[in-house]
Parts: sequence; structure tokens; C-alpha cells
Amino acid sequence: MIKVFTDEYFMEKALQEAEEAFAAGEIPVGAVVVAHNQIIARAHNQTELLNDVTAHAEMLALTAAANHLGSKYLRQCTLYVTLEPCVMCAGALQWAQLGRLVYGAADEKRGYLRQGNGLLHPKTRVEYGVREAQCQGLLKAFFKARR
Repeated sequence: MIKVFTDEYFMEKALQEAEEAFAAGEIPVGAVVVAHNQIIARAHNQTELLNDVTAHAEMLALTAAANHLGSKYLRQCTLYVTLEPCVMCAGALQWAQLGRLVYGAADEKRGYLRQGNGLLHPKTRVEYGVREAQCQGLLKAFFKARR
């Protein structure tokens, strides 16, 4: 029997990645890529560690998923990420032709929706607000500790 997991389950896995980022002093964003009900990639922000502004959780997870599948296209995949992707990440998701995006918290300052909704592939389905309170809470705790 195949067990079907929920969006909340996979977002919890993304939150675990975000907690790893928090512990490492990175902005706590985590991501997992799921294909056929299995996590095939996971990542968290590593911009400080790698001294690389492009080392966002989404970018690292996309690369790992593409390597796992042996394909640059992720049409059958869902990306779960704790924070709404930025414009850079949304562009990468478009090029990857991601099948579905699920994010937790909106990013009122740098989220891709602030720049226009046409940044994702037209066939990408989007869900948001999954475990939103936990995603926002982790980000708020991180920035409160920094101030």
C-alpha cells in the first residue's frame, strides 16, 4: 500500500531544513522537492556559508532534484518552501517548468508576487499558507535575535 503524505507533512520537512539554516546563522528558509510522493531533494539557505547570493534554499533544492532525476525539467515535482520565492528563484522555477509550488509564508518585501505573477511557468500550480504561522514565526525569531 502506498502512503500518501499531505502538504503539511512535506512543509514540516521544509521547516526542519529552515531550522538547520537558523542554527547555522542563515536566514531560516528551507525547501524540499517531492516527486511521486517521495522527497528527492532538500536544502536550506547557505548564502553565508558559501558566500554566494544565489545559494537560496530553492536554488540548491532545484539543482539537487535535477541531479537526482537526470533532467533539468521538474514537471512532475512539487517544491515545498517555507518562504515565498524571490524573483531569482521564481525565474529558476519557471525554467525548470516546476509542476507545483507550495510555500508557507508570504514575503512582503522580496517575494515574486510583488514583481508580477507571470514569473512562474504557466502550468505551475501554486498553493500558499501551508503551516504559515510556523514559517513566519521562525523568520521573526531569527530577525528578532539579530536586532
